[in-house]
Amino acid sequence: MKKTFFKVILALSVFAMIFSCKKSDSPLTKVTPVELDSIASNYYEQYLKLYPLEATAQGDLRYNDQLPINIDKDFISGEISFYNSVQNQLKKVDYKNLSDDQKTVYDVLDYTLKDKIERYAYHPEYIPFTQFGGLPLDFPLLGSGQGSQPFKTEKDYDDWLKRAEKFPDWMDTAIENFRTGIANNYVLPKKLVVKMIPQMKADEIITTNFDQNIFYGPIKNFPKSFNAAQKDKFTVLYKDMITKKIIPTYTKMGNFLETEYLPKARNTDGINALPKGNEIYTYYAKSWTTTGKTPEEINKIGLEQVAMLRNEMEKVKQQVGFNGTLEQFISHVKEDPKAMPYKTNKEVLATFNGILTKITPKLKTMFSITPKTPFEIRQTEKFREASASAEYVVGTPDGKRPGIFYIPLPNPEKFNVTSGMESLFLHEAIPGHHYQISLQQENTKLPKFMRFGWFGAYGEGWALYCESLGKEFGLYTDPYQKMGSLSDAMLRAVRLVVDTGIHTGKMTREEAIAYFLNNIAYDEAGATAEIERYMAMPGQALSYKIGALKIRELRDKYQKQLGSKFSLAKFHDEVLNQGCLPLDVLERKMDNWAKKQ
Repeated sequence: MKKTFFKVILALSVFAMIFSCKKSDSPLTKVTPVELDSIASNYYEQYLKLYPLEATAQGDLRYNDQLPINIDKDFISGEISFYNSVQNQLKKVDYKNLSDDQKTVYDVLDYTLKDKIERYAYHPEYIPFTQFGGLPLDFPLLGSGQGSQPFKTEKDYDDWLKRAEKFPDWMDTAIENFRTGIANNYVLPKKLVVKMIPQMKADEIITTNFDQNIFYGPIKNFPKSFNAAQKDKFTVLYKDMITKKIIPTYTKMGNFLETEYLPKARNTDGINALPKGNEIYTYYAKSWTTTGKTPEEINKIGLEQVAMLRNEMEKVKQQVGFNGTLEQFISHVKEDPKAMPYKTNKEVLATFNGILTKITPKLKTMFSITPKTPFEIRQTEKFREASASAEYVVGTPDGKRPGIFYIPLPNPEKFNVTSGMESLFLHEAIPGHHYQISLQQENTKLPKFMRFGWFGAYGEGWALYCESLGKEFGLYTDPYQKMGSLSDAMLRAVRLVVDTGIHTGKMTREEAIAYFLNNIAYDEAGATAEIERYMAMPGQALSYKIGALKIRELRDKYQKQLGSKFSLAKFHDEVLNQGCLPLDVLERKMDNWAKKQ
């Protein structure tokens, strides 16, 4: 859900010192639980100062004018010192005397610090952004007036000018880091770099026709409260910003990537081709899954899941009486009129509302605690519908903004239920992201770093686990809806195979695309974009399935252990009641819960 830059390097002496930190049980260093709360609170307050864009995204307006050069070696050194100081404070906590909930807080903060520090050992600052993520891709949305940066007051407009003033320095540092990467043979694949160049030279970024420039959006949409003098002032200032800061900076980066970086980029696909590449990938697999599973173990799980899901798809193929191979059936359902029964947008939206109506009675037996945050289903706005995917947009804990499940419907007659309609709702809406994120944000007992924190293995794992509840909710009875749920599950299983295959050197980009197309009904362009996403973000795609499998594994374990004492509602409540957790921390927490039942 969040795009965060990989940063930094750490001196080995500091690295060793940090990782020697252990939980202390000495009475001489005892700190009260209240002080653990203080450590957690102070950590997050300082973290937001380091990463003000995250504060902006959360609606914290204090740092909206700031843009630290967070890929600069001096910034990195200061960040390391900060994490080191928090670790030293944690060492003084009397872990044994903490409550179970407080131990979870400790464990999450301890894990977070160690993970951030370990990442620094692998020089991610050498690749400050890719075609899939990074500040140069996020900056246009921020400056458009359509993102999290507010443009409601004169101060808001001034804040953005100050933030944009620092953008050229960030980009110059990125160029220097790319050059350092070249010198150390730590570079991106050519096939990704060629996608980055047109991104830097996109018309909506570098055009001097201001009405067409995305950064001119706030000028085209002034608040009604602005007077003529304010409008004239900011029109001049924003035109100046675009012509002197934005256009030259993006043009410079595009030219650098094309003339200097691309010739030095590599012809290989996986991160294993870099110096210490296998070690780097093992780290990313561990970081994204928050487990100790090796790439080899994850690959094996993926192959098993793909085989199981292909067998389930064969059953659907037989149920509808299709004669042909499974590959032919996967392609067929994308064109089958029976899978596209809708004529109007209202019909599609009514079906989604019908899913909510159908599952609501079962929700009461499967969850004891539900969010207070309101929920709505909406069609995606026309201006962004063509390029949008279905998504969940988080509401606010105060209830002023509901959680919204957006559905893009550029052509309702082409809306195909085998894209995963029922499973999509369970994942993105209820009880998936809406329940999990809303309950997390509403829980004021959590320290803020946990209220607004995110671990993909848990957050996406929970949402994918919720897809597996479809049968219990009385869904997936229609073969095309069933095929949709299987297709969604297959996507996450295939990711385990191709991500580990590419980054251990067992699969090329082309082989991964072919494997993808053999199991999932994407066109080649869509499959290519997916595979290149995995190339750009090693390990990220592993988190979904590994997280879902862990939650299912825990459920099965406790059902077997507890027998009649097991309550599914209590299990779900316990999984959700402290927000996103690393999976190993979740298992420790849930084991403690099971002992008390």
